Amino acid sequence: MAGAGTPEVAGLPAGADLFVPDGRAAADALARTTDLGVGAHPDDLEFMMLTPIAHCRDDIDRSFTGITVTDGAGSARSGPYADHTDEQMVATRRDEQRAAARVGAYGAMVQLGHPSGWARGDGFAALVDELAGLVRVTRPQNVYTHNLADKHSTHLAVGVATVLAIRALPADERPHRLVGIEGWRGLDWLADREKVLLDTSGLDDLAADLAACFPSQIEGGKRYDLAELGRRRANATLREPRAVDDAETMTVAMDLTPLIRNDELDPVAYVLSAVERLRREVDAGLRAFLDRA
Repeated sequence: MAGAGTPEVAGLPAGADLFVPDGRAAADALARTTDLGVGAHPDDLEFMMLTPIAHCRDDIDRSFTGITVTDGAGSARSGPYADHTDEQMVATRRDEQRAAARVGAYGAMVQLGHPSGWARGDGFAALVDELAGLVRVTRPQNVYTHNLADKHSTHLAVGVATVLAIRALPADERPHRLVGIEGWRGLDWLADREKVLLDTSGLDDLAADLAACFPSQIEGGKRYDLAELGRRRANATLREPRAVDDAETMTVAMDLTPLIRNDELDPVAYVLSAVERLRREVDAGLRAFLDRA
């Protein structure tokens, strides 16, 4: 099901590409969602959200729906993809994202197909409305997106849009939890008590299978598969200096749930308060020794 062939479903934006790997009717596939992932680019879901993808794959009572906002036209490309036009890259990355949905046994995969510049610019308000409609129709318990300290502007736009989309809904239609996952900035700097730790132990094979669905990226000059594996292993080993590892690998996320429970809470102040706590921790650690000199 794709493009013009995608059935009309309430809440599904016009022109979106809806793919249901197991062939369930579109409305039913979206309605069974328990975990919703909202990513900026094709492959963001797969590199960021291994834990919910695996949990939903292995639990018949859970279903993962993915949303990819942009079309991938601006992807870095080299090797066999060096001469791809933007149009060819869009088609390639759409097919790759569908392949990943099959491998991960997603309940549904929605690709909005917007240009990155649109999502970051004039289309931002419309994106918020589209995401609000999709959250309303899927009614997930858990939502995963980009963290609000990410340095990639498109990631940041999608993360903020997700927060605002949920805030646009009545309280009884909002998910129970929203987390922002590390991407183009790690989250090891968060205070330990504030980290949401997503255990990815035992998921290396799934990670490799999902990454293999995106040869235009892996073979096109960006070894995201190796980078993300290294980050997950570093997160587990370097989390605690005085204890043995309690996980093989893990992903770190920022808890954004307070932002969808209290609409008066300023997202900027919320993130900067975490940065300020880091500043105070570094200050105290250094001064404890400098004051002894």
